[in-house]
Amino acid sequence: MTESLGILVSTDKHLDHVVNLARAAHEKGKSVDVFFTGSGVRLTMQPQFKELVGKAKLSVCDVSFRANGLHGREDEVPGVGFKDFATQAKNAEMLARSDRYLVF
Repeated sequence: MTESLGILVSTDKHLDHVVNLARAAHEKGKSVDVFFTGSGVRLTMQPQFKELVGKAKLSVCDVSFRANGLHGREDEVPGVGFKDFATQAKNAEMLARSDRYLVF
């Protein structure tokens, strides 16, 4: 069974660290999940965000996305499909299945 890493991003800072960590874990053969919530959803609009595509399973809190004025921009988020805009239950599932869990 592949080891897994869950990353919760609840701040609009440190995208470079999230990308570097996800890349390193992916290169080591780890399964990586990243959930963006709170002000962290703003990072989905940053050009560097696309570097996560293919290295991690990406999910975004739909409520936070809307609360941060991003409703209608869902199609601008690379690597995140309609079903990946989710509730906090998705975060809870990630936490339950992750061998390691980090919070930014």
